[in-house]
Amino acid sequence: MERIWLKQYPAGVPADIDVTQYASLVELLEESFVKFRDRKAFICMDKSISYRDLDEMSRALAAFLQSKGLQKGARIALMMPNVLQYPISTAAVLRAGYAVVNVNPLYTPRELEHQLKDSGAEAVIVLENFASTVQKVIASTAVKHVIVGSMGDLLGLKGVIVNLVVRRVKKMVPAFSLPNATSFNDAIAAGRGMTLDKPKLAPDDVAFLQYTGGTTGVSKGATLLHRNIVANVLQNDVWLQPALQKPPHVEQLFIVCALPLYHIFALTACFLLGMRAGGVNLLIPNPRDMAGFIKELSKYQVNSFPAVNTLYNGLLNSPGFDKLDFSKLKNSVGGGMATQRAVAEKWLKVTGCPLSEGYGLSETSPTLTCNPTDTDKFSGSIGIPVPSTWLSIRDDNGNELPPGEAGEICAKGPQIMVGYWNRPDETAKVMTADGYFRTGDIGVMTPDGYTKIVDRKKDMILVSGFNVYPNEIEEVIAGHPGVLECAVIGVPDAKSGEAVKAFIVKKNPAVTAEDIIKFCGTQLTNYKVPKQIEFRTSLPKSNVGKILRRELRDEKKTAA
Repeated sequence: MERIWLKQYPAGVPADIDVTQYASLVELLEESFVKFRDRKAFICMDKSISYRDLDEMSRALAAFLQSKGLQKGARIALMMPNVLQYPISTAAVLRAGYAVVNVNPLYTPRELEHQLKDSGAEAVIVLENFASTVQKVIASTAVKHVIVGSMGDLLGLKGVIVNLVVRRVKKMVPAFSLPNATSFNDAIAAGRGMTLDKPKLAPDDVAFLQYTGGTTGVSKGATLLHRNIVANVLQNDVWLQPALQKPPHVEQLFIVCALPLYHIFALTACFLLGMRAGGVNLLIPNPRDMAGFIKELSKYQVNSFPAVNTLYNGLLNSPGFDKLDFSKLKNSVGGGMATQRAVAEKWLKVTGCPLSEGYGLSETSPTLTCNPTDTDKFSGSIGIPVPSTWLSIRDDNGNELPPGEAGEICAKGPQIMVGYWNRPDETAKVMTADGYFRTGDIGVMTPDGYTKIVDRKKDMILVSGFNVYPNEIEEVIAGHPGVLECAVIGVPDAKSGEAVKAFIVKKNPAVTAEDIIKFCGTQLTNYKVPKQIEFRTSLPKSNVGKILRRELRDEKKTAA
């Protein structure tokens, strides 16, 4: 297929990137440690660490991990919000020759146990606030080594006060017992006296296992190699240049990292892109605290602000946001969920910076397409493929469709995963014979190469940029003794884009909506818990008895 979208590329953006620039992500990181030694790399709660600090601490932590006898390729789980320990731990795991397994710290024991078992993780680095979850499942996993961090670890004297407030005043650390755990600071101190045995890393070594839900309801690890992530960092880097070249000149790229680092979007677009560019990332541990977030933003002049639609919308509707200085803001990219026109228009009005939408998945490291960053208007599309990326719209038989016709968005490029961890059957379902990845999204491409998503092939629900899979929630609800059968769909929600709605046929007439919500809360992360419950006497089914979610969705559309 001819790449019709190349004509839309801004001047200076190449059609292809050179993926052989670095043999591994570690090579890219270590180049930046040397090149930008004295620059700030990360800021969190007013404390900053430099590229030198990041180099020294990650080297020490890597040596400490190696001293535990873990073999090259071992999987290490990271379970933290956006704190300084996150980038240090990520760099350490990679430099030691291991693979990072990113874990949502808000996971319930059930979700965490699945991910640790499936990945075969042998060690976990966790913030103490979430250590009780690890304690509940560790016995049934392969985890032998635990490192526990605290909010105040790297904050100097202030850290003592922070820990006191977090533990005693706000009571944010549930009691836990992990007798053989090492504290984060002790691990770094011990590692400083050890030598790092530098592993020989190749482009095909595994860098990350990025877990994503599956239509089967089982969370699968997208296996991302060093070369996949390196490619996407380079793709994002060249794509950002036209925005950065707009006046005023910026000495050091300043990125707002409010997206969670365990999410692929933040990992690549904030952390790693920042490293490559010699930039600084402002880490926001709790972006839901809008007042605190706005206070942090007031201290800096930010240049790049990747986020999801709900976050942009939340900020725009919070007092004080319109008083901030955005004169140096060059780039705002919406991803993870559809960016709404009303939000984009208001964002431009308040900040003076256009909001451009991008698109990608955990399986694609993540960026596949984006609107050009030198644009000043909202296109309502997911943009055009980034360099070295091919997009093809196909019918159910795998035939390419001409522009203007709706079909499944399929993509090919160096950023696409090799497959799902230990699941060749699931991998086979998403890869075509000619090497394209089937995204499961239905889109239409215009004659000039822009693509618009029109529907999702999968029944996936997108809550604030997070994938929620109906099967998983239905399985949990079905486990309630008072439920006969159930079906789950996504319904429009002003705050989160979509919310989870459950339709339930009761077995026990006494069951209430509150009972179901409370029950789900014990086994599902908050964003997966149904926000709406509707009781029915029966559910629509196919002739083979399969519950038809689509009919429930269509009913809602007609009613709306």
